[in-house]
Formats: sequence, C-alpha cells, structure tokens
Amino acid sequence: MEANNKKVAVVIPSYRVKSHILPLLKQIGEEVHHIIVVDDKCPEESGKYVLENNHDPRVIVVFHEQNKGVGGAVKTGYKKALELEANVVVKLDGDGQMDPALIKSFIRPILNQEADYVKGNRFFNPQTLMQMPKVRLFGNSMLSLVNKFVSGYWNVMDPTNGYTAIHTAVLKVLPLDKIADRYFFESDMLFRLGVARAVVYDLAMDAKYGDEKSSLKISRIIFEFPSKYMSRFFKRIFYCYFLRDFNIASIQLVIGIILFIFGIITGIVYWTKSIQLNVPASSGTVMLAALPVILGFQLLLSALNFDIQNIPQKPFCKRY
Repeated sequence: MEANNKKVAVVIPSYRVKSHILPLLKQIGEEVHHIIVVDDKCPEESGKYVLENNHDPRVIVVFHEQNKGVGGAVKTGYKKALELEANVVVKLDGDGQMDPALIKSFIRPILNQEADYVKGNRFFNPQTLMQMPKVRLFGNSMLSLVNKFVSGYWNVMDPTNGYTAIHTAVLKVLPLDKIADRYFFESDMLFRLGVARAVVYDLAMDAKYGDEKSSLKISRIIFEFPSKYMSRFFKRIFYCYFLRDFNIASIQLVIGIILFIFGIITGIVYWTKSIQLNVPASSGTVMLAALPVILGFQLLLSALNFDIQNIPQKPFCKRY
C-alpha cells in the first residue's frame, strides 16, 4: 500500500457525541494526516469542547451556524478535505461505533487502485451480526434490497453504513450540493456514485453498539424515503440506459414495459366485459392478455440481469 505520498483525511460529524469524541480522536492512527471535526450546531458544543481539550495538531474543527444533518456535516468535511488537498477521505461517526483501527483497511483498496469508494459491511459475519438490534437488522435488510435497485450496486449489502472512504478524484466530480443533507445521505451517495460509474468496494467489518442513541426515526424512513428512492431509481435508469448509453437492456426495458402494460390493460378490459356480459372469456382472449404479460415480464427480468452484471469495474484512477 503506497501511502507515503498520499494524504488521508478523516471527517467526523459531531452532534450530541461530546462523551465519545475525545476517546475516538485518540484512537486515530498515524496513517491519517488531517482529522476534520464538523460541529453540526451541536447543543453540547462538542466542537468547542474538542478545541479546548484536544492536543492533536491534526485536528481541525469546522462549525455550522445551523444544523444541517449528518449528510450536510459530511459534505462540509469533504469540502474541507478537498481544500487540504487530501487524496482519500474517510468518514467516521463520532459516537464510537466505528473502530478507527479499521481505517487502514478502508483506505487500502483505494490506494491500491482497486476502488473509488469503500463502504463497510456489518452483515458479513453472522456471529457479530447478532449484536445488532433486531429492529435495526430488519430495517437495514429491507433498505439494502431497495438500495440495490436504486443505485445499481448489487454487490453492496449494507448501504446505510456510514463507515466509508472515498478517493477525492471521485469526490471532485460528484455534485455535493445536490446530495441529500440528512439521513438519506448514504443512499443518495450511492446513487450519485452509480451515475458516475465509480467502483464501490464492500468491506467486511464488525459494529459496536453501546449507549449511543440514534436520531433516525422509523416514521421518517416510512414517509420521506420512498419518494426519494423512486425519484433516484428512475433518474438512474434514464441516465445510464437512455441518456448516456443505449444497449440491449434499454431495448428490453422499453419493449418489456409496453408488453406488460398492454397485457394488464387488455386483461382488465376483457375481464370486465366478461363479468358484465356473464360470458366466459375464450382461451384466445385469455392468451391475448397473458402472453404479453409473460413476455414483458421475461424481458424485464433480462434487463434486471443485465443491470446486475453491469456493476462498475474500472476505478477512476485507471480511466484517465
């Protein structure tokens, strides 16, 4: 791993983590050149607390005048890392759940030019997985499936995991100001990376659960996330299969959707007529509705298979 001439920065969003932040900073190793703590208008004044009690010269504290959420804090940290000309930026939560000893593992695939973005996967080890609260485990499993469709990264199992590392070459091409500020940030990052065709590496890791409390509410996921997921999904399909490229999957999607909808509408029309006239539909009529549905569904499955096989494989650093 050639890290001698590469600058590594760590971004730590800081909100209600005053009791965890200093012990976390002390655990960050020498492989990191800059530690950026972003005080997201923390009511505990954790940023001020760090300035007064921290003695590590690598630490830089940035303050928000108003709360922007975890995504907004991370984006501020990313922008600061770009100003510092870092090559790799690692994001750590300030609550102590993420082990700083894993930073070397997170930056290795990027420094070795194997990936553009590394994301932690807490679902790899079944034994440590049992430590995760059951509600969180179920919720993450469902969100994982949805994120695969939305982002196109079918190899990523833990999309909501905030332990990440990113190459700044990719960071520079992402529209940071358009990425969601709050808890949808992680999912939106994957969507933006998918549009940019960045290579994402799934890294197995263990998670720690202590006395920290999550601010993410289930109601927020249920009522806010679906429309955002739907919007990103259709945007990705349009960008990747019609705007910037047109391939066999594009044809399968168009014809498949037309046939499927035609079959459904035809079936409903003839089924309604059959009930109104009290006359059983003929086998030919049934086939007129069923065959387009079957063929359309098969084409959509083929397009899905193409999408699964179409995961980005070539990192940014090897393209230019």
